[in-house]
Amino acid sequence: MKEIMDVKLTARTAEPDMHKTGVLAIGLFSNAKGPDKLVKQLDRKLEGAIGRLIKIGDFKGKEGTGAVVYGDGRIGAKRVLLVGLGEKKKATLDTLRKAAAYAAKKSVEMKAKTLGLALHSAFGAKFDQAAMGQACAEGACFGSYRYDEFITENGNGRPASIKVDLIDSYDARTKELKAGVLRGAIVGRSQNYARTIANRPANVIYPETLAAEARKLARGSSALKCTVFNEKQMIEKGMGGVLAVGSGSEHRPRFIILKYTPPGGRTGAQPKIALVGKAITFDSGGISIKSANGMEEMKFDKTGGISVLATMKSIAELKLPVGVYGMIPSAENVPSGTSYRPGDIITTYSGKTVEIQNTDAEGRMILCDGLNYAVKQKCETVIDIATLTGSCLVALGRYMAGLMGNDEKLIKQLRKASEQSGEKVWPLPSGEEYAKEMKSKIADLKNTGSRYGGACTAAAFLGQFVGEAKWAHLDIAGVDMFQKATEFSAEGSTGFGVRLLTAYLTNLATDEN
Repeated sequence: MKEIMDVKLTARTAEPDMHKTGVLAIGLFSNAKGPDKLVKQLDRKLEGAIGRLIKIGDFKGKEGTGAVVYGDGRIGAKRVLLVGLGEKKKATLDTLRKAAAYAAKKSVEMKAKTLGLALHSAFGAKFDQAAMGQACAEGACFGSYRYDEFITENGNGRPASIKVDLIDSYDARTKELKAGVLRGAIVGRSQNYARTIANRPANVIYPETLAAEARKLARGSSALKCTVFNEKQMIEKGMGGVLAVGSGSEHRPRFIILKYTPPGGRTGAQPKIALVGKAITFDSGGISIKSANGMEEMKFDKTGGISVLATMKSIAELKLPVGVYGMIPSAENVPSGTSYRPGDIITTYSGKTVEIQNTDAEGRMILCDGLNYAVKQKCETVIDIATLTGSCLVALGRYMAGLMGNDEKLIKQLRKASEQSGEKVWPLPSGEEYAKEMKSKIADLKNTGSRYGGACTAAAFLGQFVGEAKWAHLDIAGVDMFQKATEFSAEGSTGFGVRLLTAYLTNLATDEN
């Protein structure tokens, strides 16, 4: 397989007009009263080319738009890319992140090997310099990403790597920006790692190979330890939910556990936080088979588990001072003579029984074992992430994830991390009224509720397995992938959750220290 494009990131002190690069990206707001100092400086060197472009209306500063002016030897850059930032009063760190993603995407399309980012200049002192450096690095990673491992011909001529320099005229600012770039590079590359694993098809990534990927990750880090339960071990432990979902496939299920111990931490100390990710490596719906239309996208049903995998990579490289479990129950949900069936009653790891009404409601069946396993490891806080319900997509569209749980403080912490990371969430209810819908007449629970409020009833079902732990559920159906390219990204996996969960854990580590 071909290597995914490498993104090399740094921050350096340089005069933007003198910096030699294939593309120099600068930001402009749509409602700015006039060009800022940097734009004026460049426009003088370019003999008014930027001003003329704006005057005739070819560039208006709208977010997600841009225009190119050629350097023609008058400045160090071969091209100046004007990037729209939208209205200044609405600007957030995610505005900057998206602008960097736009610039990186356009640079790759222009086959540029180097990109200079001076986007932060337009924001002045609005945000902390390190935070802006991190946002730019994350955005550059996100926008430059292409999934082309299986394209055997390099007909698009894209470079093997792109070098991205965040440039500023002052050493003091560069030092702060560089600290953020270093963090952003770790998070951005981890997110792209998640995107690559999620994009790989089901004949490449299935439970066993996903477990091998987790082991490989752990071998590369002294802070990570990987344990994998095979089918026999899960039978011994009574993990009936995972076993039932995986019963129809020749690719047998796995239960993957990654344990992160901070540098200097006690190796035997048990983490108090668990991330649990749904990893259905392919979801046909099982006996309750899905429509063939769009079924190729069901390789993305492993996104939650992959996000947990990549988050563990991120926090290990960041060396966060907080212990974390990453738990990834994994199965392939396909029909065969050995598949679990509607009407079956499954005994889960918790001991609770579940009546199966629809085998396509499989995610909650593997998550309930994962959640209860986390509780039995004495984790005080448990967060699960899953492409769980089409209902969440209906409710929130492709713009944000559903957020539910039993602890208001935890919900607020995740919403704060959402604002910082740019990965949007929206709270939905999952209380007792929804839990009542999940009661069965012939078992403790059933795995589907009514046709209404499906995201809420699914979350309420999961809530029956967390005991007294503080728990939150992220339903990322709808935000797991781009069906087509956007202004900021190529099509395919988004790696949603890596930035969000890393930001949450970073905040937690900061608060505790």
